[in-house]
Amino acid sequence: METSLFSNFSTIFENPTSVAALVGLVALILAFMYIKKIAITTRLIVHIGLALALTIILHTLRLYHMPQGGSITFGAMVPLLLISFRYGPAVGYLAGFVYGLINLMQDPYILHPVQVLFDYPLPFMALGLAGYFQDNKLVGTIIGVLGRFICHVISGVVFFASYAPPEMSPYWYSLAFNATYLLPELIICLILMRILPVKRLLENMASGIK
Repeated sequence: METSLFSNFSTIFENPTSVAALVGLVALILAFMYIKKIAITTRLIVHIGLALALTIILHTLRLYHMPQGGSITFGAMVPLLLISFRYGPAVGYLAGFVYGLINLMQDPYILHPVQVLFDYPLPFMALGLAGYFQDNKLVGTIIGVLGRFICHVISGVVFFASYAPPEMSPYWYSLAFNATYLLPELIICLILMRILPVKRLLENMASGIK
């Protein structure tokens, strides 16, 4: 019995797609455990709606669009980061999840259901990690974008390895490919976080619709 169970686990962990599916499922379950605790208010719905609308608009203003997906934009992640800073990680996960589904409809690139999970809902949910760093917006921005980067790298290693040049490891290829657009995107977000009146924006959100 124990040998059979160990054999089953070994089989799962020998298959990269199965490992990715397991990791993605655990991440979703943990995130939704937080999301369940959210008290839905009119203000929250309005703010999430505005953040999603701004993110959609900014996502269409692309500086560059990668052939296999991924774009450099004029700070499309900033509205989702602001939601996370204002309401914390749970609301950030919720807003990111909804935007991930919208982005899937906007810009679909589908190879496998698990790849969809790691390229759409999960990476934008990861921006909610910024909510743990409400007192340091620049660190929070870096952590949120790093979470998104990790999701895309996992997708690249598992599902886009065939795109890597023969002389390059799929790991290095995925790291390099995703850094090509997410590093400039991070820099743009950090610049915007420095020049925008973020404190005033968050205070206005706190004193807005109830």
